[in-house]
Amino acid sequence: MAAYIIRRLLLMIPTLFGIMLINFIIIQAAPGGPVEQMLAQLQGLDTGVGSRTGSAGSSEISGGASGGSSQYRGAQGLDPDLIERIEKMYGFDKPAHERFWEMLGNYITFDFGDSFFKDKPVIDLIIDKLPVSISLGLWSTLLIYLISIPLGIKKAMKHGSSFDVWTSSIIIVGYAIPGFLFAIMLVVLFAGGSYLDWFPLRSLTSSNFDELSTWGQIKDYFWHITLPVIALSISGFATITMLTKNSFLDEIGKQYVLTARAKGLAPNQVLYGHVFRNAMLIIIAGLPAALIGIFLTGSLLIEVIFSLDGLGLLGFESALNRDYPVVFGTLFMFTLLGLILKLISDISYVIIDPRIDFESREG
Repeated sequence: MAAYIIRRLLLMIPTLFGIMLINFIIIQAAPGGPVEQMLAQLQGLDTGVGSRTGSAGSSEISGGASGGSSQYRGAQGLDPDLIERIEKMYGFDKPAHERFWEMLGNYITFDFGDSFFKDKPVIDLIIDKLPVSISLGLWSTLLIYLISIPLGIKKAMKHGSSFDVWTSSIIIVGYAIPGFLFAIMLVVLFAGGSYLDWFPLRSLTSSNFDELSTWGQIKDYFWHITLPVIALSISGFATITMLTKNSFLDEIGKQYVLTARAKGLAPNQVLYGHVFRNAMLIIIAGLPAALIGIFLTGSLLIEVIFSLDGLGLLGFESALNRDYPVVFGTLFMFTLLGLILKLISDISYVIIDPRIDFESREG
């Protein structure tokens, strides 16, 4: 197993390289980069960045206009020396391939540079947003799995019964409602929208959080996180529940289960001593994808609706503003995290079922 882990760790290097290279090419080809946005701002046009441009750009750039030409649209009438200073400020005075290799060299030491528009190191921005994303991702994943796996097992054991039918109906209705729509409904009903005002909307904690006792801080934290976690979890119940049910149904019908029952083993012994280990393999395989999906895509609209400033919102705003250091920094971190989670998933396979041997397969 050690040799397999080492090979997988080494394989992460070309995988990371390929993902970063493809995204670098795509983003470089997209119009409206930071240089264009700064030029448009100097020309008095609305770029959508506004005050987010920060003080660095305005303090480092000054100059008049002339009749010089440039490769950038909107640069007509601006001094070529001014354009060169803008390019140098954003690092665009170098060829694309040099910038790519320099970026990779810095990323090896987790040096992601500074944000173009927020005047802060990218790593500091990521650390600032992590508590929100970790809270939403971990608690929603835990809630989904704690409810869906026991429910899926019970549905498999009672397949075709009235319990199976009405729980499936509820699950289908919940799956049909988008998470962001369910979040809006929760805000309207329970967060002071039109009816009850039981839960807060903004931040993970109250303004007087530091003044509360330990138990008070715990209650305050869960008071803030309850609605976002419920909204983020609702669409995940259906997938995991039905996956668990179908996986257990498939195992229950196999010959080794019939043999175990014929030997007189109790139903729970058959279920948890034989079926559980095999049926849970496919559930474990989907855990890394579920975690990455919740961290990256699932939480974006939830963060917006509940005014939570997390990594999803940071990545979205950075992509819109062409804040390349933040875009590539978050991409690198999430890609690395996804590869590590996938490796952990494979190791979990072996822990649950020692019969699985990845080394012999590769050999």
